[in-house]
Amino acid sequence: MTETTHTTPRLIPTLRDDIAHGGIVDELRREAGEIEDFYLDQDERDRLQGKSALGRAALLSWWVVKHSILKLTSARRILLLLGIVLVFADISFSTEDNHLRFQFTGLGAACLVLVIILELKDKLLARDELESGRAVQLAMSPEPSPAVPGWDVWLYTRSANEVGGDLVDFLRLEGGRSAAVVGDVAGKGLAAALFMVKIQSTLRALAPDYASPADLMAKLNAILLRDGLPGKFASLVYVAIDSPSGDIRLVNAGHMPPVVVSGEGVAELPKGNAALGLAPLTLFQGRDVHLAAGDTLVVYSDGVTEAQNSAGEFFGPDRFKALCAGCRGIAAQPFGMRILEAVSRFEGNARRRDDLSLVVLRKAG
Repeated sequence: MTETTHTTPRLIPTLRDDIAHGGIVDELRREAGEIEDFYLDQDERDRLQGKSALGRAALLSWWVVKHSILKLTSARRILLLLGIVLVFADISFSTEDNHLRFQFTGLGAACLVLVIILELKDKLLARDELESGRAVQLAMSPEPSPAVPGWDVWLYTRSANEVGGDLVDFLRLEGGRSAAVVGDVAGKGLAAALFMVKIQSTLRALAPDYASPADLMAKLNAILLRDGLPGKFASLVYVAIDSPSGDIRLVNAGHMPPVVVSGEGVAELPKGNAALGLAPLTLFQGRDVHLAAGDTLVVYSDGVTEAQNSAGEFFGPDRFKALCAGCRGIAAQPFGMRILEAVSRFEGNARRRDDLSLVVLRKAG
């Protein structure tokens, strides 16, 4: 095993590249919005509405500072407050012979810089751990275009953060069968990612023993209720592909209804059953879907339709369906890429708020 060496970037060239990169104003504007989203609750956001620019800036600054201080550890909180006091401290007194003045600006600034260094250290450690988690997720990811006789298949997932709570997988089973999976764990962050990995590993272990997708979902639901975290659940679409017959059978456990794109237009399949991990006696129902040559099934997560631009507008189901209608007849990968490009254009410089996943299945012909 070879040891990987990490070279620390040089400061001056890095700063020069940052300036040459451009887009600094857009990045600052986006990060300012992220600060507001992170620190303010809904009640505080509502109170900002209707305020003048000056009043909004004053309230926003106070709330951000207050919440920032409260999120620190007790030692760092005291160090921060001490640093602020020392920065503005100006003590002077006079004697018969001298006038003495003491300023502690340098010491106060040192306290503030120390707090920043400690917080940055925590962030970098957390980022390294999340990057390791992301590496595990990528290692468990399927190939984007698996070969399936009679089908053109394309899979894609993109996490909004370092690790994601969406699941996209492809399973090769016995007898010429295979299956595609799209899931979405409630919540975000590391907890959602770990729950997703549990679902993926459990599904891979169970799938070869179940010919019925509905029975498979019932067993997976029972395991998640037994071993899952309280309050954690996930939506999931399981698509069983029978290569010899060319038909598919799917189960929808609380997920976005897939759409079928055919010569007749775009048809949304009926809504499915409850999500996994919610109720112990959920009855899951399989649905047979027959696609003619050239028809396409699109399974997607809400990261597509709920993508937002900087104005807070949603991409929406109508725009998504119209986009799918315009992609009729093209191969699976370019079909999916058109969706991704349209969503990215719509989002612009807005922060990505949710994971985005797609599975495109086109019947060859």
